[in-house]
Amino acid sequence: MARHRVLTGITTTGTPHLGNYVGAIRPAIESSKQDDVDAYLFLADYHALIKSQDPNLVAQSSREIAATWLALGLDPNQTHFYRQSDIPEITELSWILTCSAAKGLMNRAHAYKAAVQGNEEAGEDPDYAITMGLFSYPILMAADILIFNAHDVPVGRDQIQHVEMARDIAARFNHHYGETFVLPKAVVDDDVAVLQGLDGRKMSKSYGNTIPLFGTPKKLQKAINKIKTNLLEPGEPKDPDTSAVFQIWCAFVDDADRQEMRAAFEAGLAWGEAKKRLFERVNDEIAPARDEYDRLMANPGEVETILREGAERVRPESIALLDKVRRAVGLRPFTVVG
Repeated sequence: MARHRVLTGITTTGTPHLGNYVGAIRPAIESSKQDDVDAYLFLADYHALIKSQDPNLVAQSSREIAATWLALGLDPNQTHFYRQSDIPEITELSWILTCSAAKGLMNRAHAYKAAVQGNEEAGEDPDYAITMGLFSYPILMAADILIFNAHDVPVGRDQIQHVEMARDIAARFNHHYGETFVLPKAVVDDDVAVLQGLDGRKMSKSYGNTIPLFGTPKKLQKAINKIKTNLLEPGEPKDPDTSAVFQIWCAFVDDADRQEMRAAFEAGLAWGEAKKRLFERVNDEIAPARDEYDRLMANPGEVETILREGAERVRPESIALLDKVRRAVGLRPFTVVG
């Protein structure tokens, strides 16, 4: 059976939180264990430079995210686990793709359009504080995907456009220079939850409403206790479908436990008791990995070795692909004709 290449990256800004775990890390690790999947999992640290100019934050986040994936069960011997900045072929490919990618396509990128709209609403110049990194972000993402000719790219719905752009860029290149790239496909798993944060909005670092993935049990419990609820008293029926507590609970239990908790909400379960149960369930799942995470964070050399070895394993592929690309566009040794 042919193995499907599946590629997942996570931007190295901020501390991993429950939303990252449920929406990306847990499903990616589970997928990497399938016999028909050839998994590429990487730290998108070049992308982090678009969002953060704090070098210490970028470096610390890279360590935390690498340790998180490893602690939660990622097997670096069964997957391709690497750091984006350790694959120089990605940035060279990004420039070559930039030379054929349509500017009009970049103009339609959601992140760029949102930034322009925000500036216009604030009465600023449309491009105020917008960097070329933000504008050309989809091309770097295309290079991430195409350098290893990934077939599938699991993403949230807000990232579908970027994978479709990578597909368009690859198709345009293939049209001009001959079949070079696999056309990637965005894969959205509707069964993967998008967690609500402390304020009921999507859990996101940009909203500052996250529940950190690792930390002491006391800190986890404190964060869960901050989840916004209404003023209904114990004994008063509560609507589970509008509750962030219930929604997060559902991401950590099976269907039978979901139905049991739903019934408890409708019977008037107290908010304090609901949050206590949520803490215990989340902590039960996270606790086994917490000690390993702390150990890895205390031994950065071990994590560094794993990432460097991962890069060494995949670079023969990226070097070969880039050589093919260079020759296709005419960057050939003088001794090579056609």
